[in-house]
Amino acid sequence: MKSNPILLSAVFLLGISAVKAQEKTTLSLKEAVNIALSKSDEVSLANSKVNTKSYEVESTKMYQYPDMKISGQYLRLTNAEINLQSSQESSEPADPDAEATASPKVNQLILAQANVTMPIFSGFKLKNSIKASENLYNSELANASFSKEQTAMKVVQFYADLYKAQKSVELFKESLKSSQQRVTDFTAMEENGIIARNDLLKAQLQVSNVQLSLAEAEKNVRLINYYLVTLLKLSPDTQIVVSPDNVDANLFNTTIKTEDEALESRKDLEALRFVEKATEANIKVAQSNYYPSLSLIAGYTMLDLQNVVRVENAMNVGVGLSYNLSSIFKNGKEVKVAKSRFEEIQYQQAILIDHIKAEMVVARENYELSVKQDKVYTEAVDQASENYRIVKDKYDNGLSDTNDLLEADVDALSTKINQAYAKANVVLKYYELLEAAGQLTQSFNTTNN
Repeated sequence: MKSNPILLSAVFLLGISAVKAQEKTTLSLKEAVNIALSKSDEVSLANSKVNTKSYEVESTKMYQYPDMKISGQYLRLTNAEINLQSSQESSEPADPDAEATASPKVNQLILAQANVTMPIFSGFKLKNSIKASENLYNSELANASFSKEQTAMKVVQFYADLYKAQKSVELFKESLKSSQQRVTDFTAMEENGIIARNDLLKAQLQVSNVQLSLAEAEKNVRLINYYLVTLLKLSPDTQIVVSPDNVDANLFNTTIKTEDEALESRKDLEALRFVEKATEANIKVAQSNYYPSLSLIAGYTMLDLQNVVRVENAMNVGVGLSYNLSSIFKNGKEVKVAKSRFEEIQYQQAILIDHIKAEMVVARENYELSVKQDKVYTEAVDQASENYRIVKDKYDNGLSDTNDLLEADVDALSTKINQAYAKANVVLKYYELLEAAGQLTQSFNTTNN
């Protein structure tokens, strides 16, 4: 039977595509964080909010400049009757014998105006409005930095979880290989009557359990990898390989700030402090309604009433004063609302300060615990390996049963998995401590754009 060259070429190309689709990528944690801070939707949204606040500041500042209005009207009039009387004529009695003067024919009216209004004083309303908007802009900048901290922490969490899942897959595959070999050996021993069938079934059951655990671990790898590449805006086919080499070797040389220093570094608290300043300025904005408004006014008018009057170059300049008398009674509520909001922000700030202090304590305790667990699990691996060697030697000499052998094997596997998790947790908990202290993005030497 002859082979179809086209079919062979298609199979070959599909094979190459499958290999490419399964290509694995190694990214350092620092590289992944930088990608996330430049491409993630969360960071893009935060930057967009900063831009919006920047435009709002510029918009508020525009009220400092004069308003200039130009208007023009052209009106057609229908049979308008125009009666012009001088002051003398209006005071003398009408002479019935005098001939009536013909009324001019008026069919149109042209009116053009140009007015300029420059605010001079408005109870410091404009000044405080600008101050409030600038503080809200600074608050949004701090919120953007805090969003970047949270995004960086997501990457760190995904890296830790992915390392745990990938290490579990590796250890389960090793265990599955040895368990399957044990089943092969037990099958031959059972056929020769050396061991009971029950022992073979126990070994086969262990293989099934390892297969299920392996499937669960592989599923976790796929899911966590998907979440990570989605956050980094990478191709869905990208498979990221995580190893201890991905972490900065100088990570633990970073000096953790104290609680008081953390309060100065936390961007969420900084954002709330700027909001507090903005609400304080808004109190003054509300109080400004108690004062009158003063403005400089200038204008130009041109009027042309057909066949009657024509006014040109009518310039005017002066000042305008306005005061809303009802504000004496109504504005008190607005001031109370502004003061109440200021009080709310102060309480929120106090709550957040307590929360940050608690975060620092919890993060530090968790890190210290992870270091102790790593030490214990490292010792446990050696202990479990030695225990399995002894039990295996006893089993080969008929001094222990299958249950002891399988239990020792499971213990050895569990300690290796726990050790891998513990090493990942040491790094993870240290980064969580950096996050609590407001130092996370700084530890990656990133530029907060």
